Amino acid sequence: MSIPLRQRLRIGRYLVEQKVRRREKFPLLVELEPLFACNLKCAGCGKIDHPADVLKRRMPVEQALAAIDECGAPMVSIAGGEPLMHPQIDTLAAELVKRKKYVFLCTNAMLLPKKIDKFRPSRYLAFTVHIDGLRERHDASVCKEGVFDQAVAAVRDAQRRGFRVTTNTTFFNTDTPQTVIDVLDHLNDELRVDEMMLSPAYAYEKAPDQEHFLGVEQTRELFRKAFADGRRRRWRLSHSPLFLDFLEGRIDFPCTAWAVPSYSLFGWQRPCYLMADGYVSTYRELIETTDWERYGRGRDPRCANCMAHCGYEPTAVLATMASLKESLRALRNPGRAAG
Repeated sequence: MSIPLRQRLRIGRYLVEQKVRRREKFPLLVELEPLFACNLKCAGCGKIDHPADVLKRRMPVEQALAAIDECGAPMVSIAGGEPLMHPQIDTLAAELVKRKKYVFLCTNAMLLPKKIDKFRPSRYLAFTVHIDGLRERHDASVCKEGVFDQAVAAVRDAQRRGFRVTTNTTFFNTDTPQTVIDVLDHLNDELRVDEMMLSPAYAYEKAPDQEHFLGVEQTRELFRKAFADGRRRRWRLSHSPLFLDFLEGRIDFPCTAWAVPSYSLFGWQRPCYLMADGYVSTYRELIETTDWERYGRGRDPRCANCMAHCGYEPTAVLATMASLKESLRALRNPGRAAG
């Protein structure tokens, strides 16, 4: 786990505060979607299938900040759509940084060269570039040639300017252990990004391509083989060791979607950003009126193949904090497997 020590201590302090206050449900990170419009049409995403009038909408900065202030989460992932298409995205990011929120601005990086001068490097801000594989594989995933090379160039430019750069990589059932190894080796050793996030593809119901999502057993086999021979220990992965154990099938967890809620143009999405069972206007209403026991593998058939980090990473983080052994393991050997 390559998360900076200062950030880890901040999150640890936040979790202790929630325990002291006896809060059973609280946000760890908010998936903030200030728009749905995008400049790509990726096969694995259905965000741009919204009606034209919705795609034209942009969330006011004041509305976004009010939502984050209300819930109190220490981390914010600004997603979409393509956030850099928002005309005030720099203002939104700057205001969140002023609040000392850890901000991950998710982007396909195509607009980053034109927009980067609007931002200032900060330990609280990272550009999270979506890279789904090496050149051929990534370009096929985003359904457009040349995007991989543009993303790599944008990453290098951002690094030269002093920005933190992380990546998010989604893996599908067309991936093999070797394609996982290849892209992580490239991001870790050649691009040398600060952190890498792994996302097993979940059957997002609006996605145009429904054939290539991973099942639970496929996910476990894929990562068990990719992580073999201790490889996961040397990659700068942004995940807790227990979540990596979870991906390998060494341990199982219940879903805690309430810890990574989604706030979009429609409001707080119930129960998570991958499923839409209605929207509410406040985080408190989301927590108090959602029947959380209905969701998760073995409860809702839509969740049967889900191993997404938005539901299971927070469970792993909470389990780590609850165990001295796991806490020490996370500090000492971040990527080490249990056993």
